[in-house]
Amino acid sequence: MDKVIIFDTTLRDGEQAAGGTLNVQEKLEIACQLEKLGVDVIEAGFPASSPGDFEAVGLISKEIKSSSVCALTHANFNAVDRAWEAVKGAAHPRIHIFLSASDIHLIHQLKKSRDEIMKMACDTVARGRGYTSDIEFSPMDASRTEPEYLYQILRAVIDAGATTVNIPDTVGYAVPAEFGRLIEGIFKNVGNIHKAVVSVHCHNDLGLAVANSLEAVRHGARQVECTINGIGERAGNASLEEIVMAIRTRQDAFNLTTGIDTGQIYRTSRLVSELTGFPVQPNKAIVGANAFRHESGIHQDGVIKMPITYEIIDPRTVGIPSSSLVLGKLSGRHAFKQRLSELGYTLSEEDLNRAFTAFKELADKKKHVTDRDIESLVAEEQRTVSEEYHLDRLQVTCGDRGIPTAAVRLIGPDGKTLEDAALGTGPVDAVYKAINRLVKLPNSLTEFTVKSVTEGIDAIGEVLIRIESNGVTYTGRGADTDIIVSSAKAYINALNRLLAARGRSG
Repeated sequence: MDKVIIFDTTLRDGEQAAGGTLNVQEKLEIACQLEKLGVDVIEAGFPASSPGDFEAVGLISKEIKSSSVCALTHANFNAVDRAWEAVKGAAHPRIHIFLSASDIHLIHQLKKSRDEIMKMACDTVARGRGYTSDIEFSPMDASRTEPEYLYQILRAVIDAGATTVNIPDTVGYAVPAEFGRLIEGIFKNVGNIHKAVVSVHCHNDLGLAVANSLEAVRHGARQVECTINGIGERAGNASLEEIVMAIRTRQDAFNLTTGIDTGQIYRTSRLVSELTGFPVQPNKAIVGANAFRHESGIHQDGVIKMPITYEIIDPRTVGIPSSSLVLGKLSGRHAFKQRLSELGYTLSEEDLNRAFTAFKELADKKKHVTDRDIESLVAEEQRTVSEEYHLDRLQVTCGDRGIPTAAVRLIGPDGKTLEDAALGTGPVDAVYKAINRLVKLPNSLTEFTVKSVTEGIDAIGEVLIRIESNGVTYTGRGADTDIIVSSAKAYINALNRLLAARGRSG
């Protein structure tokens, strides 16, 4: 079978989703997990866009060994040079050059002629080829570009040295039949197309990103650009897990394969959700909480008798544990470690000790500790490892006739203890005002979301917040059986991210 190259752009296009900012270490953690997943190409960032992206691409390039590491760049020499500086340490470096090709973009945005665009494309591809033999070129907004001009620019950039030509449906405008015809036309009309891999990059504005990508594959495309959980600009990108599992599940229709270790899909999905702050909707294909849950009596009866009656994918195939083992306060360290392993976590001895201590504390509060509780607990522990400010104590008083009051103790830089109290319109408002008096980082709260991790009155509550400072959004998450404590942890998490970002830019 032919292989479809999986090009993951979670760290570049995925991070462009509003509020999805990641710091350098978070990007590296995701990149290492993508390598475990078996992704062929990791688009690590856009080095010319910011010093933080340049640093992240450089760090990822040094750490990743089996996957290619790709840097995105504008079609100008300085940006190409900057991309190479960031990615040159990679075992398998790639430079990805993009430039608008549609008349809509040329006339209204770039104000350049087709001939000017053609020259810019060829010149920068040749520049990149001087650094590495792995060059990708994307004529942006290809699905709205006049086909004959698209054929011309593809022929020209391949002659200039491009080894992958990517066909982006930049604004998610295409529908499957016409996108398939576009790919078919490229193979028929670009005489040197055999010298390059044809790739596609589809956006989900009409909910068709996966369908368009698969239709392109049916017509000969052999690289798909996608993201974990489908995150990305506006309505997102084609979802990696859906592309991969469609090809695997329907080999009768595609007769293709990928190099993805599907057993790592669930773990990767949870990690990206945790670090970006974007929850996975319950009905999300492959990785949603309801993807393998059956409410209908007819469905339940069929699944009990033979899972294939209503499940076309074995949950274990994507890394969802098969057993429903529930841990409790009598569970030992070995059982806890085994469950972590089944959930896809490999912790150092120090991290395991810390997580087990937190598990025991949680087990004293809850009769049963579920998989989702454990995932939330591990994520919470990992969030607090490198905090500049850490929540130590919190006390709140409130009521329908009382004045909401919060007293907060933080452990600050160098282990210094900080304490203060404040009044508020409610308990969370009072907590945040007290924290603000201690941390003194001007910001505005733009989003506050609370959800229960599992069912039951004793469930862990997760809080997700977004704050804005100087036009940049930072996400914070916190989890605890006490929702006010969760709220405080989430706010501290967001403030620590803000501090980390300022430290990098300073």
